[in-house]
Amino acid sequence: MIHFGLSDEERQFRDLAHEFAENEIRPVAAELDEQEKFPEDICRKAWELGLMNCHVGEEWGGMGLSTLAECLIAEELGWGCTGVGTTLICNTLAEAPVIVAGSDAQKKKFLGRMTEEFGLCAYCVTEPAAGSDVQGLLTTARRAGSDFVLNGQKMWITNAGHADWFFVLAYTDKSKGYKGLSGFVVPADSDGVTLGKKEPKLGQRCSDTRAVIFNEVKVPAENMLGQEGDGWKAAMAAFDHSRPVVSSMAVGLARAALEYATAYAQERQTFGKPIAAHQGIAFLLAEMAAAIDAARLLVWKAAWTADQGMRNTQQAATAKLFAAETAMKAATDAVQVYGGYGYSREYPVEKLMRDAKIFQIYEGTSQIQKLIIARELFSR
Repeated sequence: MIHFGLSDEERQFRDLAHEFAENEIRPVAAELDEQEKFPEDICRKAWELGLMNCHVGEEWGGMGLSTLAECLIAEELGWGCTGVGTTLICNTLAEAPVIVAGSDAQKKKFLGRMTEEFGLCAYCVTEPAAGSDVQGLLTTARRAGSDFVLNGQKMWITNAGHADWFFVLAYTDKSKGYKGLSGFVVPADSDGVTLGKKEPKLGQRCSDTRAVIFNEVKVPAENMLGQEGDGWKAAMAAFDHSRPVVSSMAVGLARAALEYATAYAQERQTFGKPIAAHQGIAFLLAEMAAAIDAARLLVWKAAWTADQGMRNTQQAATAKLFAAETAMKAATDAVQVYGGYGYSREYPVEKLMRDAKIFQIYEGTSQIQKLIIARELFSR
């Protein structure tokens, strides 16, 4: 039987995340954006409340929440501020390869560390010349006795400047193509690891994004996840889990845009009546509401599919595509509803518009999501 109700536990986590977003994130979101300030205090409070590392299993000190529960939390964090939200859920992506491909010893060491005390980790795959084309990356890992030696440069790495460890994808055998890619956990304080400058960005300006350079970095062979050549599979499996969560943040942003626009439309008057009474504005808001509901249902379907232990690659890509496009359109339309005031930094919707754009780019561009969906269709 299909139903759309939430369990008491799911509602509790959603309400906890909403309260946190309302009381801890929203009051400082504009300031963090303006100053491009990393929200470390907020991250620590979220960790203490159990709003981070939610998917880590109970045996490793986590709560082992479902993907759907994670999505409920992420939507509220996105409603608060997606710059802060991205910072808080970044661990989800970096930890996923360890959950998928790591041994029990690796899970205890790296995941247990994140639940025992506050910490951040980062997913190091994208490179200056390899974003959507992951197979085009140039980072290598060569054998050297009981170690591997990493060389290469990663780019656009979220939380890089504050991470305790990185998940790194590198070639151990370039001749095998994607089957020659291997995944490693690399401590951030390893000799030979250097960081680039914090990137100045259009939106989500409080999140830390920068390059990570590996120069003859020795990594113990025991830090390889799975076997040589398992890296591609682990990295892509991580996206199947993280994309519904990221998509939920996009839904949260779109919801915030609709709420701001609806409130403003009922206050602002033209021609002797609220602009909400004009069909042009009312229909714009109605379309936003319909798209947000549709995006949320796609996200929940992708999350539910994962929670049933089924492959959700197409569902995750569909949710990511639709939610990203919905967030961008909702934010843009909210600016339109506000008119000239929407273009002003004195009002909240211009930040939403800047923040929304990245959803069409990170975690796989909208074009890549279409490619994945088409590939899944053709493989049937």
